[in-house]
Order: sequence, then structure tokens, then C-alpha cells
Amino acid sequence: MIAANNPALESWLDVPENSDFPIQNIPFGIFKTENTPPRAATIIGETVIDLAKLQEFGYFDSLNLPENIFAQATLNDFLKLNKKTWRAVRNRISELFDEKNDELQENEAHQNSILYYNKSCQMLMPVKVGDYTDFYSSIEHATNLGTMFRGKENALMPNWLHLPVGYHGRASSIVISGTDIRRPKGQKMPAGSDMPVFGPSKLLDIELEMAFITGQGKPLGQSISTAEAEDYIFGMVVFNDWSARDIQKWEYVPLGPFLGKSFASSISPWIVTIDALAPFRIPQQERRKPILPYLQIDGDKSIDIKLKVQLQTPNDAPATTISRSNYKYMYWSMEQQLAHHTVNGCNVNAGDMMASGTISGTTENSFGSMLEMTQAGKKTLTMKDGSERKFLKDGDTIIMKAHCEKDGFRIGFGEVKGTILPAL
Repeated sequence: MIAANNPALESWLDVPENSDFPIQNIPFGIFKTENTPPRAATIIGETVIDLAKLQEFGYFDSLNLPENIFAQATLNDFLKLNKKTWRAVRNRISELFDEKNDELQENEAHQNSILYYNKSCQMLMPVKVGDYTDFYSSIEHATNLGTMFRGKENALMPNWLHLPVGYHGRASSIVISGTDIRRPKGQKMPAGSDMPVFGPSKLLDIELEMAFITGQGKPLGQSISTAEAEDYIFGMVVFNDWSARDIQKWEYVPLGPFLGKSFASSISPWIVTIDALAPFRIPQQERRKPILPYLQIDGDKSIDIKLKVQLQTPNDAPATTISRSNYKYMYWSMEQQLAHHTVNGCNVNAGDMMASGTISGTTENSFGSMLEMTQAGKKTLTMKDGSERKFLKDGDTIIMKAHCEKDGFRIGFGEVKGTILPAL
């Protein structure tokens, strides 16, 4: 067992019941306060822990970390280190905040410099995203969309069951939870017309996804195998890939999404490590066709992550839950995605982000996009305030949450939240 994952551990910090952040989680992020510049942190319960101060005061001395590795505005340099070091840091944090350890527990002066109440902190982008890849790896989602566009018999393209389909997305427009999203403008082709029109998207949508963040990969020309992949994956965040369906539909042939996706994607602020998710591994879906050797995997490579999407209307009525899904619906695992991404010799860098693609389950209440929920606008969703939605309206707020739970043991991701502003 990874030491920090011990379900028997209790922290001397207060952890509310059903908290996403028990001592067994120890995610990583970047925060600042009115008096503190951006720097690395973790969180236990409602307490944000300044990792730069922990290092400054000598609590990481036994790990021989690079000087000021946490006193930076991103985690990229920390991610350039290896998995052995990531694990050692997480284990050391767990040790320090174990209720049986009094190193910091009895040092009030140090606590005053290290510990912050969560609501007094502003969370920032945890990494500088150099490159972003979006996959298309939920078979239910791919089948739903393929059926809409090509009919049931041709729902999946011939390559889909043989490789993780993906495309290179826009890294610069990935933003942290809480960032408002401006409704995008672009070209659209009205039904029955032979000329496109320009204007704000009328079919603005969400995509419920998870994303993994990489450490430093291998040099250009080398590949990462499925067996090695976990050594290069640091952790995961919740990912909302906002999508303008009318812009996307007109532009995507033949090279795929462009302006319909690149205007914004939102992530949750805390990166939950792959180590923390290890207890929630489950078997992957059964293969529907044989796959090539370089994509084959051993062991349980799916993860039981419960997902929820809520829509908050502008009048402050209680949010309406519009989807409950699960990461287990992924047909292709992170390990397979990374192996395929690099099999041609493509190099990945610390802080690169790779999203799952929309995660949809087998029932309507588990679909990961409004396009599926409303059957491309043929149905309506009724909100708690009585209003109806087919796609997003200005002022709507989307909240996505994720957590794992097993035998009363919970690891969560917090939330990713964004509000739609009118087009300029």
C-alpha cells in the first residue's frame, strides 16, 4: 500500500464529514492570498497548506528537493521530477498531518505561516499548459453522436474500436474554475441555406470530461508504453470542454473541431494524484474487437469516479442536476491514450493536459453533453425554477463535480464552475 493511502489515517486538522479532501487525498494546486504570492499548496479538509513554507522551514529536508521548488507560480518544475519524488512528497505531507505526529502539530508559530482557511485563498491555474490533447474515448458518447450524424449502422467510424481517437486542442484558453465564459461568435450554416451566417453561437453546450496532466515524457522519437504510462501521469482534474455546436457542425469537416471548441475549457483547481486514485481502480470495459499489442494493458486500468453536472439558472434558484455519470464508461484508459499519443515518437512535456472526451453512460440521465440530453434540441430539460433548456443561455452557470467512494472512504476533486456571459 502507498503510505499516504492508508484508510486508517486521521489528521490533526479538521476534516468535515464527506469532505473531498481527507488526509488520504493530498492533491496539488497553486494558490495566492492578499499577502501571499502564487505558490504550491495542498489541502486537507478546509485547510490550505503552503508547501513553499513547509520546504522553507525544513520539513522536506530529507527528500533533497530542488531549492524553492514550491515557491513558483506553477507546478511545472515539480512535475519535471519523477514519480518516486512525487510519491515521497505526498507521503511526507501525510506523515506531517497524521494525528500521531507532533512535528508541526505542536509548532504554532510555523502553523501561522503554513496554514490558511480555504475560503481566504484564490486558486490559480496549477500548471502552465504547454500542449492540450482532447480524446474521444467514451463509447456511449461516440455512439450517441455517431447515430445522430450518420445513423445507427455507421455510428462508430471504422478506426474507433482500434485506437483512441483524439485531436490537438488549444492550450491557451484552458482556464481555472470560476472564470466567466464569453459566448463565442463564428460562422454557422442555417438549415436549408446555401450561405453561412456570422454571429453568436445559439447552441452553446458543455462536455463532461476528466483530464490527466503529465510529468516530463521521453525525448522526441521515443515512445511511452502502456506499462510505463503511470510513471508519466501525475494526476487528474475535472474538465468542462465548452462547445459551440452550431459553429462546430459547420467547420469540423475535414479537420475536426476548431473555433467551436477553442474559445474556452475549464478545469478544477486541485490535481488529484494517480496514487490517490489507486484504491478505486476497476477492470476496463471488455474489448469489442482485438487491439494491437502496443495498446494492450495488464491489470485494472479504469477508475470508478462518480461525476455530476448541475445547471444554475440566472435567477438563483437551486441548481438542477442534469447528469450523473462515471469515468468507468471510458473505453480507452489514460495509459492507452498516452501510449497511442507517443507511439509515433511524439514527446510530451511536464504540464501537458490530455482530456478524456465527453463521458456518457448508458442512460439519458448519465449523458455528458446537452446535445445528447436533448437529442440535438428535440427535447427540453426542465430546471427547478420551471424554465426550460435545450442549450445554454446567457447567465447560466455550470458546475461539475467528481469523487470516488468505496467502503466509506472518499476522495474528491472539488468542482469546476463557469458562468456564460453574453457575446461581445
